[in-house]
Amino acid sequence: MKTNFFFMSQYSIGLVIPTRNSQATLSCILQILKNSTIEFTTLIIDSSSKDQTISIAKSHKAKVIIIPQADFNHGATREYARKQLDTDIVVYLTQDAIPVSADLIELLVKPLIKHDDIAVSYGRQIAYQGANIFEAFPREYNYGNNSQIREIDDVAEYGVYTFFCSNSCAAYKNAVLNEIGGFKSVLTNEDYFAVADLLQKGYKIAYAADAVVKHSHSYTLWQEFQRYFDTGYVRAESPIIQQLVGQAESRGVGFVTALLKKVWHEQPLLIPYAIIQSLMKWLGYRVGFYGSALPLWLRKRLSQQSFYWSSKIYLRDFKAD
Repeated sequence: MKTNFFFMSQYSIGLVIPTRNSQATLSCILQILKNSTIEFTTLIIDSSSKDQTISIAKSHKAKVIIIPQADFNHGATREYARKQLDTDIVVYLTQDAIPVSADLIELLVKPLIKHDDIAVSYGRQIAYQGANIFEAFPREYNYGNNSQIREIDDVAEYGVYTFFCSNSCAAYKNAVLNEIGGFKSVLTNEDYFAVADLLQKGYKIAYAADAVVKHSHSYTLWQEFQRYFDTGYVRAESPIIQQLVGQAESRGVGFVTALLKKVWHEQPLLIPYAIIQSLMKWLGYRVGFYGSALPLWLRKRLSQQSFYWSSKIYLRDFKAD
């Protein structure tokens, strides 16, 4: 690997990819990034894969740490990984986020290096080729063509979106993460909460629209409910953020309005499904928001991450019912 800019060579950079049975995509990701314009160390933190994930990672000279599947946690696992790397900057990808170009990491970390007050940057996500309208539209809505810098004062304009970030493709200054105690051991949205803490300390977040990955999902209606149950649950656990930005429904209303307009113009026969899907998301979020009142067995059934409720993270932090 070669260094494209001298100033970047002064910073150590680590890449973390959490994996679980990722042989279908991991080789592609690592092969693309093999031609990166800057140097970095790759750490694969694997949740006991049963396929060829480990051998693929080792063939690309990546460091590998294997953990029990039941011990995986979105926040705690990423926190553990960054401490193992101990680099100036840590970059996170998910196993299904495919870089569009080899200079992804360079483009992602550039805002962090150029600006002392930017603590985190995240890249643009576009849908996989052939994705349907319900897979592609969330990417279009949340990830625009233009780069952006946001700070805490932007809450009045952007509301909950002020703290929007995705660890599917994001980079952080490690020293600044240390200032907030790193990622929280939460059910989900560890990136959102980290950004909220960072911005409240006076730092800024950059959206690097030129750092692009292909990343999208096709969810059933039940899976959408479960995803939003998890989101509602963790949002209720952090009332201070709710006080800052209010409920997330205002952002949701804008999304649904834009989605219905797009579906109406492009595939009007799918309007009933779009309405039902939106209702499932809203219902999931609202049930999740009050989910702490539900019995543990029901939370586990409604959550997309049933393993979390039996994990040592949950048992340690919340003393399960």
